[in-house]
Amino acid sequence: MSIHRYAGILLLVSLMFACSPTDSEDIRGISAPKSPDEELKTFQLEPGFKIQLVASEPMVQEPVAIQFDEDGRLWVVEMRGYMSDMEASEEEKPIGRISVLEDTDGDGEMDKSTIYLDSLIMPRSIGLFSGGALVAENNALWVTKDLDGDLKSDSKVLLDSTYSKSGVVEHTDNGFVRNLDNWYYSAKSRLRYRLQGDEWIRDSTEFRGQWGISQDDKGRLIYNYNWSQLHGDLVPANYIFENKNYTPSVGIDYGLTIDRRVYPIRSNLAVNRGYIPGTLDEEGKLLEFTSACSPVVYRSNLFPEEFHGNIFVMENAGNLVKRNLVTEKGVYLEAKDPNPGTEFLASTDERFRPVHGSVGPDGALYIVDMYHGIVQHVAYMTEYLKEQTIERRLDAPVHMGRIWRIVPENAQVKAPEKLSQKTDQELAEFLSHADGWYRDMAQRLLIERNASAIETELKNLAKNSSENYGAIHALWTLEGLGLADSEFLMDLLNHEDELVQANALRVLDKQVETNPLLQERLGEKMIAMSQNPGPELGLQLALSSYALNDKNNQVVLTNILQNQGEDPLIRDAVLSSLEDREFDFLKTLWNQENWGKSQSDKEMVLEMLTAAIIKKADEGEIKNLISLIDQDDMGWKEHAVLASMAIQSGNSPEVGFVAYSSEPNLFKRANLPLESNRIAMLKRLFSWPGFDPSQITTAEGNLEGKELKQFAEGRQKFLASCASCHGANGKGLNRMGPPLANSEWVLGDENRLTLILLHGLEGAIEVDGKKYDAPEILPVMPAHSTMDDSSIASILTYIRNEWGNQATAVTGRTVGKMRVTSQGRVYPWSPAELNQHVEKLNASEFN
Repeated sequence: MSIHRYAGILLLVSLMFACSPTDSEDIRGISAPKSPDEELKTFQLEPGFKIQLVASEPMVQEPVAIQFDEDGRLWVVEMRGYMSDMEASEEEKPIGRISVLEDTDGDGEMDKSTIYLDSLIMPRSIGLFSGGALVAENNALWVTKDLDGDLKSDSKVLLDSTYSKSGVVEHTDNGFVRNLDNWYYSAKSRLRYRLQGDEWIRDSTEFRGQWGISQDDKGRLIYNYNWSQLHGDLVPANYIFENKNYTPSVGIDYGLTIDRRVYPIRSNLAVNRGYIPGTLDEEGKLLEFTSACSPVVYRSNLFPEEFHGNIFVMENAGNLVKRNLVTEKGVYLEAKDPNPGTEFLASTDERFRPVHGSVGPDGALYIVDMYHGIVQHVAYMTEYLKEQTIERRLDAPVHMGRIWRIVPENAQVKAPEKLSQKTDQELAEFLSHADGWYRDMAQRLLIERNASAIETELKNLAKNSSENYGAIHALWTLEGLGLADSEFLMDLLNHEDELVQANALRVLDKQVETNPLLQERLGEKMIAMSQNPGPELGLQLALSSYALNDKNNQVVLTNILQNQGEDPLIRDAVLSSLEDREFDFLKTLWNQENWGKSQSDKEMVLEMLTAAIIKKADEGEIKNLISLIDQDDMGWKEHAVLASMAIQSGNSPEVGFVAYSSEPNLFKRANLPLESNRIAMLKRLFSWPGFDPSQITTAEGNLEGKELKQFAEGRQKFLASCASCHGANGKGLNRMGPPLANSEWVLGDENRLTLILLHGLEGAIEVDGKKYDAPEILPVMPAHSTMDDSSIASILTYIRNEWGNQATAVTGRTVGKMRVTSQGRVYPWSPAELNQHVEKLNASEFN
C-alpha cells in the first residue's frame, strides 16, 4: 500500500470517529488506566451474574494463564516482558515469573502470593503435576519441582528444547490441558507429553489452535484461532491421520460455528486492521473476532443448568467475552450465540484484556485480564496500530493485571476441597463428581499416587457406575495406572452405555498388536458391535479397526459403511484404519451384493480408496486395479475408479512410475468413459516403450506441478465439504445447491469466488442462463470461513478445472488476502451486493 493511500485512510478513520465518541475518555483520544474498583464499574455482564476481583497488581503483573492445583491454589503465569514498550525491548530479559496465589480467609479474593519461579524469559503456560509444573519458557519446555513443599521451585530441568521453537510469541506452543487420555496437549503445537511413573514421554500429535486449549466432558479438545472463534476435535487424538496414504478432511480442527460477530460496548480503534473498511462499524466498534483466544468449556453446576457445556471465548481486542451454546448432533458439535447483540461480558475500559479463562474448583468462571494497553506483538503491528497506540497512550503504564471471577448473583460459592488430603478411596468418589474439574483432578492424583491398591474399587466403578462420566474417568485412571487389563476391557465392551464402550475400545485397541488371540477375540466382538451402533460407537469402531486382522477389519468397516457411510467423518475414519489395505478392501466392496447399485456415498468411498492406492504408489497394486476395471461393460464403479485415478495422478510420486512392456489394453479401448483431457491425466501415471508421459499436456492446460497436487487434494476436500449440496459430479442437487459445471460464478473472478466460500451466498442466483431460487436450492449457502486458506484454495482450484471448467488456480495467498479485505463481513452476500463489492475491490489498491 502506498504511503499516500495509507495516510488518506488514516485521515478518513480519524474523521469518521472524531465526532462520535462512545465513552468520555475517547474525547481526548486517551485511554487512561483505571483502578480495579473503577474498572469494575465498566463491566456489562449477562443478567443473573456478578463479577468479583480475585487479584490485581502488584500481586499479579501481565498475567497470561492460570491453573488451579489440587488444593484450590491459583498458579499464575506472568509474562512481564511482553510489549512493555513499542519496541518490545524487555522481551529477552528474565523478568517473567510464576506465582501461586492463596485465599487464606475464604472471601474469594487472594491475599497471599508465593513466587514459585522467577527470572523467566517470556513464560507462556504451565501444566501442573504433583509436586511441580511443566513450564513453557524461553522457547523451551522445562520440568520444575518443589521438593520441600514450600511452593517454590527447587529444580528446573530441560524437557524439550523444540517446544515453542519458533520464538514468535503469538505463534508458539502454549496452553497445557491434561486430557481424559492422560496426555498433556498444547495449542499451536504438534507435541504432547505424558508422565509415566517418574519419566516424561514426548509424542507427536495433530496440530491444534493458536492460544489456549480446553476439553469438554467427553475429552474432546477445544481450541480456536484469532480469526475463528471455536474449533474442536470430533475424534480422539492420534487416530484419523494415522494412514500415511490418505489425508482426511473431517474430524480434527472442526469449526463449531461460522459466527464471527462480536458486540463491543466501546470503540475499538486500536486494532491492527482498523483502517480496513468493514473492520469497525460507524461507531468504531469491532464487528468480528480479530483476537479470539482461550476457549473455556464450562463443566460445572454452579451456573444454571443451561450453561453446562457452554464455551466461553476471550476477545481481548474487543474487550469482551463471548458465550456459545453448544449442542451435539450425532458425532458433530454445533455452537451458536444465545444472545445476539450482547455479550456475556464486555467492558468500556479499553485496557480490559481477557486473554485466558478457567473454571475453578468452586465452579466460578475465572477471567485473566492482562490489563495491558498493547496486545499486538511488534512483529505484526501495523503502522496504523502504532499511531493509535501512541495517540491513545496505550503503551504505558505497564506491569498491571487483574484476575476476575464470575458467579451467579445469589449463588452460595463453596470453598474448594483440599484433594491432597483425601485418601485414595475418597479420591475415587470424586471421579463421579458433578463438576469436571474434580473428576479431572481426582484422576490425575490417583495416577500420580500409583493408587494400585484400589484397583477393585476402580473396576467396579467403571463397570457399574450409573454415571457414564464416572465410569470413563475410572477407566482412564486404570489405564494410567497400567491396570486396564484385556479381560476387564473386553468385559467393559458389554457396558450398557456406548460412551463407555467407545472409551474401552480406545484403550483395548493398543493391546492387541502382540497378542493374536486377543486380536481375534476383539475382532469377533467388534463385528457384533458393528451391526447397528449409535453414531459415537460407530465412529470409534471405525477408528479402532486398524488394530484388527485383515479379515475382521474388512467385515467391521463394511458394516460401518453400510450403516453410516453417508457421513463424511465416518468415511474418513474408515480410511484411517486401512493403511496399506486399501486395495484389498476395495476388492471386497467391489463384490458386495449391496454395492451393485450406484449411490453417491459409495462412489465417494471408491474414489477415496483409489486416491489412497495412488498415493501409496505400489506399482503392482495399481496394475491389479487396472485389471479390475478393464471390463467390456464398464459401470459406475469402473468410472469412479478411473476418474479418481486421473485426478489423483497429480499426487503420484513421479510421472510414468507404473511401467508396462506395451500399451495397456485399457488405453486401446474406444469406449473409455473419460473425456480426452482426463485420459491424458490418467496416462501420466504409466509408461511403456514408445510412450513418454512427461510430454503429455496437463489436465486442463492450466495446471502444472504443485497446482496438479492442489487439484487432486481439492477433489477430496470437495467430496467431504461440498458434494452433499452440489453433487460429486458438479451438476447440483435438487433442493440443495446449483450446478458448478459451466458456472460463471466458478469460472469468473477468483476474488468473487473466494468471498463466496468465506462468507456464503444468499438469495436467487443465475447459473449458465438458468435462475435458481428456493425451494429448488437452499436459500443460503453457508460460509466456510473456518477452513484454512490452503483448503479453500484447493477446493476452488479443483472446481475451476473440473467438469469441463477451465480457469486459473487459486492460491492460499489469494484466500488470505480476501480474508483481510473482507474483515468485518459477518453475513452472507447477495449476488448483486457481491458483484458491486468485487467491482470496487478490484478497482482499489487492496487488490
